[in-house]
Amino acid sequence: MKNETLSRRKWLRGAGVVVGLPWLESMPVWGQSNDSNHSAGEFPKRFGVMFMACGVHPEHWWAKGSGKEMELSRCLQPLDGLQSKLNVIDGLFNKNATGVGIHPGQTGNILSGAALKKGAELRGGISVDQAIANAIGQDDIVPSLVLGCEQPTTGYHETNFSMAYSSHISWQNATSPVPMEVYPSLAFDSLFENRGSQRNKSILDRITEEASVLQRQASANDKAKLEEYLTSIREVEKRIDRQRGPVAKAADAVEQKGKSIFAMERPDNGLPEDIREHMRLMCDIIALAFQSNKTRVASLLLCRDISGLLYPFLQVRKPHHLASHDELSEEWERVTTYYCSQLAYLGKKLDAMPEGDGTVLDHSCLMFVNNMFSGSKHDSSKVPLLTLGGLTGTLNTGRVMNFVDRPESEKKLCSLYLSLMNRMGVAATQFGDASVPLDNV
Repeated sequence: MKNETLSRRKWLRGAGVVVGLPWLESMPVWGQSNDSNHSAGEFPKRFGVMFMACGVHPEHWWAKGSGKEMELSRCLQPLDGLQSKLNVIDGLFNKNATGVGIHPGQTGNILSGAALKKGAELRGGISVDQAIANAIGQDDIVPSLVLGCEQPTTGYHETNFSMAYSSHISWQNATSPVPMEVYPSLAFDSLFENRGSQRNKSILDRITEEASVLQRQASANDKAKLEEYLTSIREVEKRIDRQRGPVAKAADAVEQKGKSIFAMERPDNGLPEDIREHMRLMCDIIALAFQSNKTRVASLLLCRDISGLLYPFLQVRKPHHLASHDELSEEWERVTTYYCSQLAYLGKKLDAMPEGDGTVLDHSCLMFVNNMFSGSKHDSSKVPLLTLGGLTGTLNTGRVMNFVDRPESEKKLCSLYLSLMNRMGVAATQFGDASVPLDNV
């Protein structure tokens, strides 16, 4: 464990678990010349997607000005303090999600831009997160994290589109969605290789010896940083432990019935009963994955389209989908603000993680997207979209960008995806319906 032998692929190992290291100033975890993926001084770029369905409050979704002085509307207030790293993008649209009826046809291609097929046969396209993961994820422990806070639903919508389109945003190819992990405990296990009886043993207890050696080598600042990092793992681990028993019981039940665990109804005790805890846990898992460089690509479906989630803590009486039909109400304003607070929570968490001269957020791009602007009109002629983080200075931030009055060819959602892919190091010239990157990104 001499400093000169450390590379970006340095891990703490012990008893069947592997824990990635965050950036430490006294130890060049990243930037070694023997690492073909990163030149000296570079840090890994990360891309994360957060999805909310059924529109936003149209009167309180705006921003004015630029940089730290950017003025935020009520629904964007949770992002206060992050303005210099934020882009509020208005007017982009997904051509193949218009003129196809409501809901599934507006959702299943939100990250692909592909034309969707009706009926029993699924047909769409690969999503941008998976296109990036295919290009750069082969060297990562987890090529991509695909998480959700609401179980997929089955059947068909009245428009004859499969409800699979409403339930998944991440697609590995034209016909297959990526299985979405809704259990925080299993998402956590996938990161730290927890299997079998090892799941009952604390991760940190298994790496005590290597962590102790590393702390003796580290500078004073790094010792504090490492202690904070390991403590954050312990905190998430403790919160997840409370869910493990019900998850195992649910898995056994579906195995006996010969059904996929992804198709089962949400168990009474298998997931956090409070959606607030569920969403925060998933955000914490993404933060740990990015900080430790276990993965560089993640997606989080906060709620599916036609969602039935309830928000009693917001004093909202209707379920998500029905509440969206009253989009000018104070209740829907609170719901929209709540979802923005999830982006703010993850963004601020990443921004508190030092990495070189910046933070993990500075080397990342979090994208918050909705499948429509108006829930009552099911209007997808433009989509609400925010980005947070500058991808190591390759993405300009602190801006309000308006594409509403541009020609159709200049406001394609897939043009933004193509731009982000290029900045992530993916040498693509075409994605979805776009062959030209978005102007001025």
